[in-house]
Amino acid sequence: MGLIERYILRNAAIAFVACLVALTLIIWITEILKQMDLLTGKGQTILMFFTVTLLSLPALVTVIAPVAVFVATLYALNKLNGDSELIVMSAAGVPPGRLLRPFLLLGICVVGLVFWMTVWLMPDSFAGLRDLLTKIRTDFVANIVKEGQFTTLDQGITFHYRERSGQALLGIFLQDRREPGKTVIYLAERGQTSEIDGQSYLVLEKGSVQRQTPNSRDSSIVAFERYAVDLSAFGQDGSSVVYKPRERSTSALLFPDTNEPYYRLQESRFRAELHDRLSAPLYPLAFMLIAFAALGDARTTRQGRGAAIAVAIAIMGLTRILGFAASGAVVRNPAAIYAVYGVPLVTIFASLLFIIAGPRTKALGARLNRTLARLALALTPQRLRGA
Repeated sequence: MGLIERYILRNAAIAFVACLVALTLIIWITEILKQMDLLTGKGQTILMFFTVTLLSLPALVTVIAPVAVFVATLYALNKLNGDSELIVMSAAGVPPGRLLRPFLLLGICVVGLVFWMTVWLMPDSFAGLRDLLTKIRTDFVANIVKEGQFTTLDQGITFHYRERSGQALLGIFLQDRREPGKTVIYLAERGQTSEIDGQSYLVLEKGSVQRQTPNSRDSSIVAFERYAVDLSAFGQDGSSVVYKPRERSTSALLFPDTNEPYYRLQESRFRAELHDRLSAPLYPLAFMLIAFAALGDARTTRQGRGAAIAVAIAIMGLTRILGFAASGAVVRNPAAIYAVYGVPLVTIFASLLFIIAGPRTKALGARLNRTLARLALALTPQRLRGA
């Protein structure tokens, strides 16, 4: 790679990193504001709070990186044109392929980054986020409820304790109304959480259990001296964690367990998630080529550059929207898989064709204009020429 290519690559790479960091921080701050409930409503530590928000970053980067390489390409080319460097290169006979080479290298690097994130890092982060939120939700006694307050959880569970004495909770009230028409109430003088074989339990002392079944006015009351409540049953409605397609590894999507009930129910979503991951790395290259096709030639007017940038942004947005639409259509129609890959691939080939044929088209147009001008001059009467 020559000096010109290194110079262009350095400018484009710096712009890409700056844009990626800036956009990621902006969207990450939005994610932080959405997760503030972890601190305010669920009593989590600042470390847990940032762990949860950081686990969502890989998914953000996979969406932001193609846009960042698009913006970086536009910025670098516009800067080169504004400093008249593109004009000098064009006058010196630098071919478009040589000018494209550093941007192509940057695009390939971003393709590798997005591929690594979508295929490996992002599924692991989603699975880790699910495990962490499940743990927070399951261990609600330690993490959510506060002294003297009635706390209602999403699953239909209400918990209250009067005060805390060391590690023990005094004056416990626990109501479970998850099943329609059935109510279970636990009352105890004291209780304490404990963990046995990785399972969380609330051990109640000196209390009673009241159960009211459907179609019955009377409640059965059972007094106890010691009673253990499995808290994990309140975390996932008594069932084990079932990972969604986006939370599963790529190998699990390629070779799924076809006997799993959840897979049989959501087979189309497994298919859509797999092809969405495999097609995502094509977008950085497609967006880079769109930007280069728009501004790769030297331009002498600000208006021309502005119109080209507007057209490039419109094409980039349309490409991404069509890609999202194709991914959603795969859930309903397996034939839409061709569109999932076709949208970025058609954009790549069309942009390359425009880049390669662009100079020839302009040269042909210039020759045609000169021919038409000479023809018009020849047909003009002599007296009008002198005038």
